[in-house]
Amino acid sequence: MKTIEIKEYILWVDSDKLEISFKPSKKSKFGFINAIEVISAPKDLISDIAQVIDSNGVVKIDGISKNAYETMFRVNVGGVKVTPFNDSLWRTWVTDDGFLESNQESKKVHFSGRIKYRMGGASREVAPDNVYNSARVISASNSGVAKYELTWGFPIVDGYKYLVRFHFCDIASSVLLGSLYFNVRVNGRMAIEDLDLSTITNSLASPYYADFVVSGENGVITVSIGPSNSSSSSGVDALLNGIEVFKMSNSMDSLDGMVSVRSIMKECRGRTGGFLVPLVAAVGLLVAASMVLRKRLMGARDSVAWSPLPVDVSEVSLKSSY
Repeated sequence: MKTIEIKEYILWVDSDKLEISFKPSKKSKFGFINAIEVISAPKDLISDIAQVIDSNGVVKIDGISKNAYETMFRVNVGGVKVTPFNDSLWRTWVTDDGFLESNQESKKVHFSGRIKYRMGGASREVAPDNVYNSARVISASNSGVAKYELTWGFPIVDGYKYLVRFHFCDIASSVLLGSLYFNVRVNGRMAIEDLDLSTITNSLASPYYADFVVSGENGVITVSIGPSNSSSSSGVDALLNGIEVFKMSNSMDSLDGMVSVRSIMKECRGRTGGFLVPLVAAVGLLVAASMVLRKRLMGARDSVAWSPLPVDVSEVSLKSSY
C-alpha cells in the first residue's frame, strides 16, 4: 500500500534565494520528492513574542519568529474538517474527536453570524471563519458552574520545544459581556488564569489567539480548558475553537536530531557535489512549475495577499504547515 507523507514548514528567509537540498541517508543510496511548493506567508503569522510554560511558571520570551517550525497538528475544535478550499492559505484543519481525552460532557456549538476581526488582532490568515465559528463548550447543568476540565492530547517527540497556539472566539455567551471566565492549562500547568475574552476583544464573536512554548513530556502535549473561580452561572463555563502544535528547531537549527545541517551538507558536497547540482536544478523546476500552476488556479479565485498552499491529509496523523 502506497503512503503519502506531507511535510509543512515555516522558515524565516532573509535573502532573495532559497536553496533546498537532499542527501540520501546511510540506509539508502538515493533520495526523492514528488513536489515542492514555496509560499510567502504574512510576516506576523508567527509572532516574535510568546510565553514559556515550565515548572517555574509562565515567562514571556521574544525572538522566536526566526526559528524553523514544522506543523504537527492543526485542529478545528468542535467543528468539521476544514479543507484547503475553505482556508485563505489552503490549510487543512482536522476535527478534534481523535485527540479529546476527557470523558467529561461537552457540546459543540456553531455560529451563523459574522466573525468580527479586529485591527491588530487575529485575521483570516491566522485562522479562517470555519475555525472561529465553531467551538467545543463546557456548560454546567442546573444553572451551576462545571467542576471539570476538557483535555486534548497530542503525541510528539521529546527533546524539542513546541509552540502551542490556542484559538478563541466567544460565540456561545449571551449578549452580556464579562460573563465568561475560564482557565487554560498546558501539560497540567496553568497557562492563562481567569481568561476573559470580552475584556481583550471588547466584543462577542471576535477572535483571539495565544501562543505558548512548552517542552514535550513523556511523548505527549496535553491542553485543557476549565472553569475558573470567577466563573458565573451564565450557562457557558469554558470554550475552545482551535489548537495548533508546531515543533521548533533546536539549538543546532535542526528539526531532526542534534546534527548541524551545515555539517551534513558540507560533507555531502565534498563527496557527491556532482549529484547535488542536478538535484537542486530539478527542485528549482518543480518549484517553478508549482508557482505557475498556482497562479492559474488563483486566477479563478478571489485574490489574496499571498499564495495559498493546498494541504489535505488524514485526520489520524496530521503533519502539515503554512
